[in-house]
Amino acid sequence: MSDIVISALSLAAASLLGSAFGFIFKRIPHKLNDIFLGFCAGMMLGAAVVCLILEGIEMAGAAGCWEVIIGVAAGVALISSIDFLTPHLHNLTGLGEMEHHPDANRSVGRILLFVLAIAIHKFPEGMATGITFDGHNVDNAWAVTISIALQNVPEGLVVVTPLLLIGVSRLRTLLVAFAIAVIELLGVFVGYFLGGLSVVLLPALLGGAGGAMLYLLSDEMIPETHAHGFQKQATYALVAGVMVLLIVTRMEF
Repeated sequence: MSDIVISALSLAAASLLGSAFGFIFKRIPHKLNDIFLGFCAGMMLGAAVVCLILEGIEMAGAAGCWEVIIGVAAGVALISSIDFLTPHLHNLTGLGEMEHHPDANRSVGRILLFVLAIAIHKFPEGMATGITFDGHNVDNAWAVTISIALQNVPEGLVVVTPLLLIGVSRLRTLLVAFAIAVIELLGVFVGYFLGGLSVVLLPALLGGAGGAMLYLLSDEMIPETHAHGFQKQATYALVAGVMVLLIVTRMEF
């Protein structure tokens, strides 16, 4: 149980760290941001396949791999539905030229919905992490924790930047950032609880978590890293992220 607590607190701390950067830095170069996001995407890609989907298949066996396939489809459908109901999360970092002008065709309502969309995505991310701690391989669980924690840094930053630009007070912005971190923290415990309810459902839950991560990668993170002319650097960083994740999964925690 101590592992799940540490994991949950780590994800929340990473999100708050990103928010702290948002209070300090007004602008981060797109090149640096795309490289970092590419590295995070690589780690999440490796985690989704190796730590979640393959772990589920290993638990279910060849005869039960259909459970994982259904889980992957359900995870993709869940995040796709969330995207349909909330603003799209392209331009994840919110650091483009237009983002620094409150009158740049972006209403207060749209910015608040954008922040809400990020908050909603945090819960399934936390669940994906919590579910892995019910599996057979704790090293895989920590690999997922590390990959999502790294991704939380730029996401924490995007929560703060647009709110400050539209005039939300620093205190209220801080409270919003804290609330979003808590949402992910709760998601970790919910995922852990659901995975512990039934070993029979665990392969499908692992597949669902992996499918959700794959959707976010393809639909949000990778397009964002290729949108500013630094796609090659982002691709190299993605490959590096995959390799680092594979090394992390072989480490003993």
